[in-house]
Amino acid sequence: MCRLVTLIISLGICSLAAADTIKATIKGTACDLCASTIEKTFRAQPEVKTVDVDLENKLVTIQTKQGLTMDDSKIRKLLGNVGYSVVAVAREKQ
Repeated sequence: MCRLVTLIISLGICSLAAADTIKATIKGTACDLCASTIEKTFRAQPEVKTVDVDLENKLVTIQTKQGLTMDDSKIRKLLGNVGYSVVAVAREKQ
């Protein structure tokens, strides 16, 4: 029983410290300048480890730092501030 409780607690702590992979589908991107502007905006955020913009698929992939996350409203605001609208946001825990 003690080992089971320890395992459950350990798994819970691990999931809290996990990083997120966030994929935002956007409208309005068309060129390398668009991608560069989005990447620069997200790299300036303290919780962001990496960011990648796929122009063809209109997808921004954000990897957060371990133990940090970024909420949907912040993602929408940052993208809106640089001229893009968000169609959808999906998340994966690492």
